[in-house]
Amino acid sequence: MKLTQISFAVAATIAAIALPASAQQQLERVEVTGSRILSPNAESPAPIQVMTAKDIAASGVANIQDLLTKNPAIGTPSLSRTNSNFLTSGGGVATIDLRNLGSNRTLVLVNGRRYVSGVPGDTAVDLNTIPTDFIERVELLTGGASSTYGSDAVAGVVNIILKRNFNGLTLDAQAGQSSKSDDKKKKFSATWGTSTDKDSLMAHIGFTRQGEVRSASRDGSGVDNNSLVAGGRSNKAEDLYRTYLGFSGYAPAGHFFAGDEDFTYDANGKQIAWSQNGPNGDGVGATGFNRSAFRRIAVPVDRLLLASKGEHQIADGHTAFFEATYASTKSSTNIEPFPLDTSNIYPDSGGEVPVSFNVNGKMVRNPLVPANVTSDTYFFTKRMSDFGPRHQDVERDTMRVLGGVKGDLTKVWSYEAYAGYGFTKEAQTGSGQVNVLNFRNALEVIPDGKGGAMCLDANARAQGCVPANVWGIGTMSDAAIKYIQAPQSLTTKVTQKMAGASVSGEPFDLPAGPVGVAAGAEWREEGSSTQYDALTQAGLNGGNQLPNTSGNYNVKEGFIETRLPLLKNLAMVKSLDATVAYRVGDYSTVGNTRSWNAGLDWAANSTVRVRFTQALSTRAPNINELYQGRSQTFPSVSDPCQGVKLTDTGVLADRCKAAPGVIDNMKANGGVFTLTQPDQQGVSGFDSGNSALDAERGKSTTLGLVITPKNIPLLKNFSFTADYFDIKIEKAINNPGRDYALDQCYNGGDTAFCKFITRRAVATSGGSAGALTFIDQVPVNSGGQQIRGLDLTSSYSEKVGPGRVNARLSWTHLLEAWTKATDTSTEDSSLGEVGNPKNKWTLGLGYDLGNWNVSTTTTYIGESYLDDQFSKKYLTDTTGKYTGFTKDTFKIGSKVYIDLQASYKMGKAQFYFGIDNVADTKAPPIVSGLPGNTTGTQTNASVYDPIGRRYYVGVRYSM
Repeated sequence: MKLTQISFAVAATIAAIALPASAQQQLERVEVTGSRILSPNAESPAPIQVMTAKDIAASGVANIQDLLTKNPAIGTPSLSRTNSNFLTSGGGVATIDLRNLGSNRTLVLVNGRRYVSGVPGDTAVDLNTIPTDFIERVELLTGGASSTYGSDAVAGVVNIILKRNFNGLTLDAQAGQSSKSDDKKKKFSATWGTSTDKDSLMAHIGFTRQGEVRSASRDGSGVDNNSLVAGGRSNKAEDLYRTYLGFSGYAPAGHFFAGDEDFTYDANGKQIAWSQNGPNGDGVGATGFNRSAFRRIAVPVDRLLLASKGEHQIADGHTAFFEATYASTKSSTNIEPFPLDTSNIYPDSGGEVPVSFNVNGKMVRNPLVPANVTSDTYFFTKRMSDFGPRHQDVERDTMRVLGGVKGDLTKVWSYEAYAGYGFTKEAQTGSGQVNVLNFRNALEVIPDGKGGAMCLDANARAQGCVPANVWGIGTMSDAAIKYIQAPQSLTTKVTQKMAGASVSGEPFDLPAGPVGVAAGAEWREEGSSTQYDALTQAGLNGGNQLPNTSGNYNVKEGFIETRLPLLKNLAMVKSLDATVAYRVGDYSTVGNTRSWNAGLDWAANSTVRVRFTQALSTRAPNINELYQGRSQTFPSVSDPCQGVKLTDTGVLADRCKAAPGVIDNMKANGGVFTLTQPDQQGVSGFDSGNSALDAERGKSTTLGLVITPKNIPLLKNFSFTADYFDIKIEKAINNPGRDYALDQCYNGGDTAFCKFITRRAVATSGGSAGALTFIDQVPVNSGGQQIRGLDLTSSYSEKVGPGRVNARLSWTHLLEAWTKATDTSTEDSSLGEVGNPKNKWTLGLGYDLGNWNVSTTTTYIGESYLDDQFSKKYLTDTTGKYTGFTKDTFKIGSKVYIDLQASYKMGKAQFYFGIDNVADTKAPPIVSGLPGNTTGTQTNASVYDPIGRRYYVGVRYSM
């Protein structure tokens, strides 16, 4: 980018300062979210919703995420306590997502400035690091704001404003739990502040603890089960949400295949026939494994929070300021023990384990292999329960310090300069994995000449190799476990450096009032690194192969903004103001970027106001999107070839039969392509970055009406807003999705997606011929993304009886929502799908009576549908295979959640009691196999409450 472009804003500002300004009495001028101009009339042409400290206190939340996600403008969080248990990293992180456009398109600010990310390689802020009880208010701005704040503000801005001018000391202590005696919550905070005419200082310390919720503690999620339809057990619509027992084929006793032998062991060490879900499929006599006994619905999170901010007047009209926050977060994830397949250990032979070995020219049999195994090789699968569950303990430390100076240059011109540094460090340790190289050594066993056994390889013996007896439950010695186990480690660090300077003022007057101008320059550098242990990097611990990733970028930006008072005090025009903002940036990764914003604010009178904005925002790709190494994952997908017959014709049948191994599978299963449960559960794939990505561009439009009838006595405390929003993203950086790739490859779409798909060419112990083994994906500048809808808000406060009623409604109605995987592909609508309902609203009601207060919050999530990429297989079937399926088959009914709090003031103390989810509303059964299922919860735990009714009590004391 040419330096003259960045210099433009600064040069324009210097010139503006030299222009004459109106002589007027100096008033307090404030900055509103979405603008850098300080103004005594802080009105925004963009729609802003506000949550106050009173709202936070009335919710009783420990983490601000829990309150924000009730707002209908907020979408499904990508990370939370209830959706992160199964992740290899990110357990317990809390992010926010405006409009379901992605947390990386939601810019989170603290006091109007950027905050360091809590997710390696991303820009998403971990809300765990924000002290909830130190927040004064949260402002939600819809629409592009990149011209004001820079990249990432495509969906909008969440501006968290910490307390200001606080004097005294406030203590807050709280304890609670669910009706099932879990999800235990403890919270304590202390906020202190003092101020004089020239100085102010505030400090905060907080501690919160939120306990785990186990899958086994809730009906429906304590036992492995799967959708009858998605699992191929039924073709009837009424069975879509019904389940069959789906124990895992990886059991602690092992499942062994040797020649014609197929067996496992009972608890007494006796060989028995394998029966995964029991002879009758009801779990009685089952030899499979119930994974849900180890899983969690919600992960535990402990937080220690420190924050401070202050100001010192260094001269008349000039002030130095600082902000500092520190957060220490601890969390853990827990899932079932590792499922081992001998193909993990012997990949070249498809999992064949030798029975005998050549020792000095003579074949010597492994003495641990049972006598009834007469074949030369054997296969097995085994749940490695001897090694315990796969458990991850994570500690994160986040620190942010920022300092600067601000002041007045004249009565109407002010300045601010700041610099800041922040980092998030993460240290994660894990257990439950195995070293596959050592395991191979421990399986290759010969007699030791003393009536025992020893490892075949002398070098391995010298390094501590101990034979592994895998034949049965609990047969492996402690020494063998110690030799084979593979402790995991992960360390990450995210850094952010930033500096900026700006001026704001009123260079001259127009007939309707003074012109406002703000301009400045900013610099920022973001860095991220992720480092795994050596075995994880190589994929030699049996789990996901995850490479190290690191990268950084910097950006230099300049911006200018002006507010133009066009008309004033005319018929039907109390005021008409225009705003224009422009920002240029130079990224070290994608080069030049440009953003702009234009708005109109028309007050017809003191009752009616109309606001309009149009903006062009940019988002540069983040470090993971650019540089992430090939990281293994195990996705849940639906194979479109399942159930296809050898005799079928058409595009789907032809493409499926042309895929490796599919015809062999059909021939082995009576002419029908058939997948076993391990086939469905064993799909893997790799995610990686794309260094060729360009910046995406978001075009947003908002048009709103504000009604505040202050001249009508009965309605003087009433307000109503209606805002239309339309956000369309060009070259949106997205992953098209694995189910989309499968659909395109096999159902007559773009066959370019087939290159990301790998099938098993021949049957092995790990699965059937033709079964999916890998589906890879990389981010691309896709064909775009759009969301369009209406926001309605209304508030009212009035004295009723001896007390005062307060009411506030926020409602979002979606009109359109879609993504396009490529420029030539069709739009994939998500309108009305789970997580994106057409209607969502929140109603807050409160009643104050003397020292008493009662408040309720009702959250409505409208009816939704399962992903149409899943349902169309059943709705477009022309073979008659699927019966009774209509659109309503895939409907998820609406849900209503009610939260209640009552409080009583006694002197300087306030005692409060609350119930969340008063009616104990159950989450809908989005069971395993259905799209949107959160593993371990049997619902979509990002959208619906999987925990149930919860209680808490607390006390606040101010002095």
